[in-house]
Amino acid sequence: MNNFPSGGALATPVEITTTTVQRGDVIQIGGRLHRVADLVQLPRGAKRLRFESGELLTMHSHTRLIAVRVLRRW
Repeated sequence: MNNFPSGGALATPVEITTTTVQRGDVIQIGGRLHRVADLVQLPRGAKRLRFESGELLTMHSHTRLIAVRVLRRW
């Protein structure tokens, strides 16, 4: 993934946790890229992420992942 997606946006890698994950974040899992479509708050600070592919991932309160976040320049 390059740093200059089309449309004048800038993609940058960021470390995400359950408090910073956002819809639209792209996370690489098992060599495949997954875009977060929805988030559900769970007990004890955990979150369930639903990806555009329909797959689910549960992030526990201490989970840290690297994601690509697209920053749009207006």
